[in-house]
Amino acid sequence: MTQLSEMRSGISDIDTSELLVNAKKLLKDIFGYTDFRGNQWEVIQSVLQGQDALVLMPTGGGKSLCFQIPALLNNGTAIVVSPLISLMKDQVEALQVNGVAADYLNSSQSELEQNLVTERLLNDEIKLLYVSPEKFISDIFISIISSIKLSLVAIDEAHCISSWGHDFRPEYGQIGKIRPRLTGVPFMALTATADKLTRRDIINQLSLDYQNEFISSFDRPNLSLTVLPGKQRWDKILALLSGRKNTSGIIYCTSRKSCESLAEKLVAAGYDAEPYHAGLHADLRSKTQEAFTKDELPIVVATVAFGMGIDKSNVRWIIHYNLPKNLESYYQEIGRAGRDGLDADTFLFSTYADVLRIKEFIENSGQKEFQEAKLQRLMDYTDSRICRRKVLLAYFGEIIQDDCNNCDVCKNPPEVIDGTLIAQKALSAIVRVKQCESLLTIVEILKASTKAEIYQKGYQNLKTFGAGKDIPFSDWQQYMMQLINLGYIEIAYDEGHSLKVTPLGKKVLFENASVDLVKLDPKKLVKDAPKAQKSSPTTGRSFRKVTDEELFQKLRQVRLKLAKEQNKAPYMIFSDATLNHMCRDLPTNDDEMILIEGVGNYKMEQYGDFFINEIVQHLRK
Repeated sequence: MTQLSEMRSGISDIDTSELLVNAKKLLKDIFGYTDFRGNQWEVIQSVLQGQDALVLMPTGGGKSLCFQIPALLNNGTAIVVSPLISLMKDQVEALQVNGVAADYLNSSQSELEQNLVTERLLNDEIKLLYVSPEKFISDIFISIISSIKLSLVAIDEAHCISSWGHDFRPEYGQIGKIRPRLTGVPFMALTATADKLTRRDIINQLSLDYQNEFISSFDRPNLSLTVLPGKQRWDKILALLSGRKNTSGIIYCTSRKSCESLAEKLVAAGYDAEPYHAGLHADLRSKTQEAFTKDELPIVVATVAFGMGIDKSNVRWIIHYNLPKNLESYYQEIGRAGRDGLDADTFLFSTYADVLRIKEFIENSGQKEFQEAKLQRLMDYTDSRICRRKVLLAYFGEIIQDDCNNCDVCKNPPEVIDGTLIAQKALSAIVRVKQCESLLTIVEILKASTKAEIYQKGYQNLKTFGAGKDIPFSDWQQYMMQLINLGYIEIAYDEGHSLKVTPLGKKVLFENASVDLVKLDPKKLVKDAPKAQKSSPTTGRSFRKVTDEELFQKLRQVRLKLAKEQNKAPYMIFSDATLNHMCRDLPTNDDEMILIEGVGNYKMEQYGDFFINEIVQHLRK
C-alpha cells in the first residue's frame, strides 16, 4: 500500500467533524488560537485527504499552519522547502518554543550536527524538517527521505519556481523533477505573491494532481498605503520617524551605498539604525538581523533581500526609499509589516530617476517586454488617483467595491465622473477583436487610426472603429489603465499582452452596470503628506489598536526579559497582538489566560505566571 493510500485509509476512519475537533484542539493547545481563519481549514482538510494544493495567502495570513497542522495530525515527517537559512531558523525556533519536534538541515550546520538531525529523522523523531531547495533536490537527501514515512512536502515561497514570478530561482525550478521519485506524497505549494500566470506555471511545473487552488484575499487592511514624491526624501523620512522612535521598521534601498549612507545619517540624527546588504560580512549581517529580530535594533536600512528571512511579527512601518522593480516585490516587502494584525504604515517614495534605473536593468535582463509591462503597472500604482488598495488588489485579480479609507488617495479623494459609456466602448472593442489585442491597438481602433496594421486586420469595419474619436489619445490610455486597475480588464502577459474582459467587465458590457472613473486633470499630482494620519476604517474593516498603552509597554518589558534569558526573539514568546489581547481582557488567573488568542498550553506553562503577575500589579495601581 502506498503512503497516500495508507493516509487516506486512516483519514476515512475518522468523521470530518471529528477531524475538525482534533485539528482545533491542536490549534489551541500548541498555537493558542481557537479558530481557523479564512480558508485555512479547507486547505488542511484537502491535504489530510492526500490531495495536492496551491495556497495563496498574504504574509501574516497563516500559511504555515496550513502544513503544520496536517504534519502534526498525520504519521510521519513533513518536509518543508524554504529559501533562506535565517527563515528556517526562525520558524523552527518558533515551533520548538511551542513544544513541536521540528528541525532543519542546511549548510550552516557542521557535519556532526547534520548527522545528528539525520539520525533523528530516520528514527521518526522529527515532525517537520525544514530544508533548502538545494538540499531537497540532492540525490543523497532524496535517498534518505525515500526510506522514511513522509506525510507531505510543503514548498514555501513557491513563486520562486516560476520564471514568470518576481524572484525566480533556478534551484526551485528543479523541484518538479523530484516529484516522480516521491510517489503518493501530497505536495503543497505556498506563496503570498503570485499572479494568475505564475500560479498556472507553478501547477504545471510541480504536476499538482488535483490542482486545488486556495486563494485567500490579498487584502491587508491594517496596512496604510502612502506614495510620496521623492523630492526632499530625507526631510520627509525624519518627519515620518518623529513619532515612531520606539517601533520596529525597515527602510528599503536599491544600492549598498544608499543603505550605508542613510543608516549613518539616521544614527547622526539620534536613531538606532544599521545597514544590511550582501556586501557586508556574513557575521555582521547575521548580528544585525538577530538584533532586529530580538527588538534590540529598531531600524534596519536594507536592500530588498532583507526581511524575507525573518518571521518578525511586530514590524510597524516600511519605507521604500527607492521604487521596487514591480508590484509583486512591493507587495511582498510591505507584507513584512503588521504581521500580527495591528496597524502598520507603509510609505513609497516615487522618482523618475528610479524608473530610469529599473528600465536600464530591464534592458540587460531577459523577458524585456514582460518586465517593462510590469514596470508600467507599478508606475500606474504610484500615479494612481483611485484608491491604491483597489489598484494593488486588482493586479492580483481581486476586486473590492469600496474605497479602503486607509491610503493617501482615499484621504484626499479626487473628483469622479460617470465613465460607463467610456468603459462600454473600450470593453466592446476588446470583445470585437476576440480579446487578442493589446491596449495600444484597442485605443487605435477607438481613435480610428489609419495605421496599415489596423486596416490589414480589417479593424476599420468594426462597429467600435472611431467610437472614441472625441477623446484624446493620451486620455484614452489613462482611462484604459483605470479600467485595468479597477478590475474590468486584465492583461494576458503570456498572450502578447492582449486585453481580456473580466467577469466584472462583462457586467458593464452586458448588464449595464455603472462605472465611476476619476476625472482626468494632468495638473493634479499626488499630494505630499509628510506624516500619514490614521483614518476611520471603512465599514466591514477593523483595525486593531493597542487598548492600554501603559500596560502594553509593561508586558513588552516582561516579554523582552524572558526572551533575553532564553536567547529567543520576543515575538516567539508572544506576539504584540497577543499582548494587546491581554491588555483588553486583563486575565488574572490561569483559566482566564488560556482563553487569550495566542496562548497555548505549552506557552501557558512556560510563561503564563510572569504576565499574570504583571497584569495583577498593574490593576492594583
